[in-house]
Amino acid sequence: MEPRKPNVEELLNKAKEPARKAPAWHAQYRGKVSVTLKCAITDYQDFGIWYTPGVAQPCREIAENPEKVFEYTNKGNFVAVVSDGTRVLGLGDIGPQAGLPVMEGKALLFKYLGGVDAFPVTLDTKDPDELIRTVKLIGPAFGGINLEDIASPKCFRILDELREQMDIPVWHDDQQGTASITLAGVINALKVVAKDPQKVTYAVIGSGAANIAFVRVLLTYGVPAENVIMVDSKGILHPGREDLERDKENNPYKWDYAQRTNGERRTGGMAEALDGVDVCVAASKSGPGVIHPDWIRAMAKDAVVFACANPVPEIWPWEAEEAGAKVIGTGRSDFNNQINNSLGFPGIFRGTLDVFARTITDEMAISAAEAIARTAEEKGLSETYIVPTMMEWEVFINEAVDVAMKAIEQGVARRTLTKSQLEQRASEMIKHARQETELLMKHGHIAQPPQV
Repeated sequence: MEPRKPNVEELLNKAKEPARKAPAWHAQYRGKVSVTLKCAITDYQDFGIWYTPGVAQPCREIAENPEKVFEYTNKGNFVAVVSDGTRVLGLGDIGPQAGLPVMEGKALLFKYLGGVDAFPVTLDTKDPDELIRTVKLIGPAFGGINLEDIASPKCFRILDELREQMDIPVWHDDQQGTASITLAGVINALKVVAKDPQKVTYAVIGSGAANIAFVRVLLTYGVPAENVIMVDSKGILHPGREDLERDKENNPYKWDYAQRTNGERRTGGMAEALDGVDVCVAASKSGPGVIHPDWIRAMAKDAVVFACANPVPEIWPWEAEEAGAKVIGTGRSDFNNQINNSLGFPGIFRGTLDVFARTITDEMAISAAEAIARTAEEKGLSETYIVPTMMEWEVFINEAVDVAMKAIEQGVARRTLTKSQLEQRASEMIKHARQETELLMKHGHIAQPPQV
């Protein structure tokens, strides 16, 4: 049957709706997050307990035993969303102030989807050493750091050094978050087409932060490096790429993958990379027309295609379907199979914070991917349903539990809880965040959005 071709003009107009409404909505609320109290205030005397003189006693105990900071403060649920504004969405280097609405939006998703108290922290520096030093300096106030929208390749070094030097989890959502949800999608898409993830071949289009991390996690998951072919703006990565060798001090990650991946030692561009492979994961430039239908036709039977560029995927889903792709995902919510970071980080941090973990390992990210995949599989997989949506809130609880259990198993957790305790904790925190928002809306403390 001929695939239905949506009206492209209607789709583009629909895609523009959020941008049309956003200025008025942001102006009405003057941002998206604020600080609220979590302790009771019963009378004037309570201030003497919450502040001076009573507060001095927990301060003394923390000074004697620093781990008590997790018991007496909200440190264990605070996350800093840190950005220098050098690679904000598809807008590029727009600076820390222009990037602030995005970081507030991230904080909103942390709270509503994961019950995590997150704060936007945009830094007025492009110097990676200065950023690293600043994050380390603010570290004592937070239980975790979420790096966001930092340009490649410096984002790799920043993440690596902070993970090594800090005793709280540091996460770059454009790297590890994208890797987790993409792996979840791959796991279930290959179940739909009855193929083994360890035996199929992959073309990874785009070699920025997202796909560099995805390949790392994919290899940790057990996929042989020789089964992966990576492509950047100049073509397929392979050992003969002199430009990558010259730049290896600045970007060692791409040079490393040029040596380890692409077992067939293919050369050329996207067309050559896609020829005969089973899976295409693209996170490159906005389309359409970046990936041609003929290249999809040349892929293996029952191919999986994730075209995740925003706002327009590298190839329209119906074009990929016409060309023979069996399972198709994009980064957009108005198509089936949205591969979106927001499905990952709220639950991953929920579980990480609940055990006061010192880091987030790649194995923890894989546990999150498996939890995402399992949640969708329990509902029934199909070509048009391989991952849950953000409204299926049980996925965040499942992620939190599995991530926390993996942290305990790997010895990076400060406290040990049972599976049932973790499930109860995650459920209560997420439910509280949602109910608090609903209550404030019901009583008019949060107004309805403006009609525009």
